[in-house]
Amino acid sequence: MRITFLGTSSGTPTRTRNVTSIALQLPQRAGLWLFDCGEGTQHQFLLSSLRLSQLDKVFFTHLHGDHLFGLVGLLASRSLRGGEIPAVTLYGPLGLKEYVESTLHYSYTHLGHDIEMQTVKPGTIFEDEEFIVSCLPLKHRVESYGFAITEREQTGRFLVEKARELGITPGPLYGKLKNGEMVTLPDGRIIDGKELVGPPRKGRKIVYCSDTIFCPNAIELARGADVLIHEATYTAGDEELAVRGQHSTSIMAAQVAREADVKTLIITHFSPRYEADEGNGLNLMLQEARSIFPNTFMAEDFWSYEVIRPNT
Repeated sequence: MRITFLGTSSGTPTRTRNVTSIALQLPQRAGLWLFDCGEGTQHQFLLSSLRLSQLDKVFFTHLHGDHLFGLVGLLASRSLRGGEIPAVTLYGPLGLKEYVESTLHYSYTHLGHDIEMQTVKPGTIFEDEEFIVSCLPLKHRVESYGFAITEREQTGRFLVEKARELGITPGPLYGKLKNGEMVTLPDGRIIDGKELVGPPRKGRKIVYCSDTIFCPNAIELARGADVLIHEATYTAGDEELAVRGQHSTSIMAAQVAREADVKTLIITHFSPRYEADEGNGLNLMLQEARSIFPNTFMAEDFWSYEVIRPNT
């Protein structure tokens, strides 16, 4: 599971940061998921190794423009690539459907692929054999949601060395043993496949919370996550601005990570005000977060983070 940040600024882009968008590449599938789609996201795709043709789903935390304005342009460019283009599913708060349909209508844009739109509500919003996506409302000036992407528990690893010690050669029997089936060997021995499979492997969990001020639902959603991506628009010294705009400071983001007992915190969605002070504000922000939660990283545009599967 690879996370790539395509935009890490809040409100407006800066010379080094575009507005919010995060791509998630999932294991063993060609598609990718996008979380928020600020203006210029399609251009960020061109500057990255990601392929727009693989876009499968887009999840919107809320409908403020810096998280939304890039969507229709991105879909329009995607539909011009020719050939058979897979459909895209959009998930977001009430009003997303009306926004997309009216923008397409009044810009005379005709997509060459289908789009499906789903209005999110608290709870599970998507699931298949491998992943579950759930959401909870956060605390912002408008309706806003955080998303948890949870990988289902995986079967244990097949103990190849143990199978070889038992004299079982690679072949069709391995497949049955990997599935935990009872197998009769040519010499008459009966082998229980369950004895050749290690313990189940816990799935990975990624949580994304933006935009929000510190709130209990963020902690609940992030509980035990491998990675929490949390907005940190302001430094602690600008807490008054954070409260006014219903955004988080770096300290608030770190407090969520600590109370939710996550493994890694990545902060993003930084106010452009800190670009003008030669990065001093951003450096301070990272220091503040690490004082509360040491395993904190600061996102940069085009930075990727690989979420490693737990050993157990």
